[in-house]
Amino acid sequence: MRVLALILCLSIPFVSASFVAPPLSASAQQEGKVYRIGFLRVGRPPETFVAGLQQGLRERGYGQNVVIEYRFTDGRLDQLPRLVQELVRLNVDVIMASAAPPAVAAQKVTKSVPIIFVGVNGPVEIGLVSSLARPGSNITGLAISAADLAEKRLELLRELAPKLRRVAVLWRPANPGNQIQFKGAEAAARVVGVQLQPLPISGSDDFDPAFKAARGADGLLQLDDSLFVAHRARLAELAARSRLPAIYGFREFVESGGLMSYGADLPDLYRRAATYVDKIFKGAKPADLPVEQPTKFEFVVNLRTAKALGLTIPPSLLLRADQVIE
Repeated sequence: MRVLALILCLSIPFVSASFVAPPLSASAQQEGKVYRIGFLRVGRPPETFVAGLQQGLRERGYGQNVVIEYRFTDGRLDQLPRLVQELVRLNVDVIMASAAPPAVAAQKVTKSVPIIFVGVNGPVEIGLVSSLARPGSNITGLAISAADLAEKRLELLRELAPKLRRVAVLWRPANPGNQIQFKGAEAAARVVGVQLQPLPISGSDDFDPAFKAARGADGLLQLDDSLFVAHRARLAELAARSRLPAIYGFREFVESGGLMSYGADLPDLYRRAATYVDKIFKGAKPADLPVEQPTKFEFVVNLRTAKALGLTIPPSLLLRADQVIE
């Protein structure tokens, strides 16, 4: 069993650009104190997510007085509790849980360490918080409403492929956030008038069989899951090889060769998560910090992939795109 464990001081570059700590602001924390953030995720995150968090910390005056302890699984969910326990033993000041499974695992392990989640679908529905306005425990953060975005994604897919009838849905049932998304996709399919073909995934070994099962589908809707993000280039390649027009939740898939995406700006969410970190370092309690929703959404199209699939992107779609990759 392979678990990725990485300890990283913010003065050491994790992304391609170097990280230089700015002078601390007048509101900097206890002089001489080094704060620890535990970053927990299924699979290694895209560099853009980490860069967003680093940017947010810089904007709030943090530099070498913050250390991030990164803990990533190799894709398995059952590794999460042990990694949370490691972070607790390291006396981290806050745990940043990237997506729903790490948030659920962290909440089960500790009721004392503050937890900030990022990119969780339906935090109230899956029992993480009592309400968005008053989380009520040691956890809060930034939610995404992908269930509500399913109709928009299916509409975009139909605009590209007017004969859309059967849509394969790649999802991970073990992810509670995916369960919320799938219900939203079912409701959206009834509105748009398409039939869904569920393709449940447990691990990366299921990818090839799932795409074989999707033969004959008119398009692919991929739900938001960290495992999929970690394997985004492979999934984009499988969709292209299967000649499936696909829509994803994040731009990182399109930058890795996927056709198009519509969803929240995830790097911006990680940047905004630094605000929660700052407030908790200053003594705020997660129970008193309302859960935020995304404020930035983006539609990204990859023309190279469209050409390889023999598709022509309608001008109406191109005009609405926030970015077109040529």
